[in-house]
Amino acid sequence: MISVCMATYNGERYLKEQVDSILKQLDKEDELIISDDGSTDKTLQILDAYEDRRIKILHNQEHGVNGNFENALRHAVGDYIFLSDQDDIWLPGKVKACVEVLQSADCVVHDCIVVNAGLKEIEPSFFATRSSGPGFWKNLYKNGYLGCCMAFKRDVLKYALPYPHNLPIFQEGWIASLADIKGVVKFIDFKGILFRRHESNASFTAKKSGFTLTKKISYRGHLLWLIAKRLLKIG
Repeated sequence: MISVCMATYNGERYLKEQVDSILKQLDKEDELIISDDGSTDKTLQILDAYEDRRIKILHNQEHGVNGNFENALRHAVGDYIFLSDQDDIWLPGKVKACVEVLQSADCVVHDCIVVNAGLKEIEPSFFATRSSGPGFWKNLYKNGYLGCCMAFKRDVLKYALPYPHNLPIFQEGWIASLADIKGVVKFIDFKGILFRRHESNASFTAKKSGFTLTKKISYRGHLLWLIAKRLLKIG
């Protein structure tokens, strides 16, 4: 069984395209869990109109991207967990490609095509632009974990949740970093989504960092400290 976890907030502009592209790849026993962070536009009306039993809508009580995703993940029951943003488009074969890799890995990260708001191609390969690849230290230096391109086994949640309250990065970096230490993370060249890059993107990876060198070093040190605390706790 597959659980797709999506966080929404005022996503009416692109949401239907994304949900349609996801549902095409899910079987009747799979689920699309959507945690909404208090949208004030037509996001919830769009979702309610589906009347699809696979869609489960949650109302988040903790504002923020990480808290919103964590709320969805806590309710996931699938063997394989996929993360999804509200504004991309899944390409055919994404689920199949990821599930195949997860037979021999704990987490998989696939490539994507970067597009603008109107779906015009900006970059043919996110991996090539970002020099993405496996390795904990490589991704600590330059994060290549893109949540909307990630899937992982349910067992990963045993040590990834709950998120630290003072997590200095978005949740995909936390999940994949721990999976890299505790298990196996594989990067595959398969382009699984059209990744929209626009003015409202939430992901740090979606845009150029404005952090100073001091800030970058500080945040990486803090992340290492949080990871060490979690590893000592879970053994």
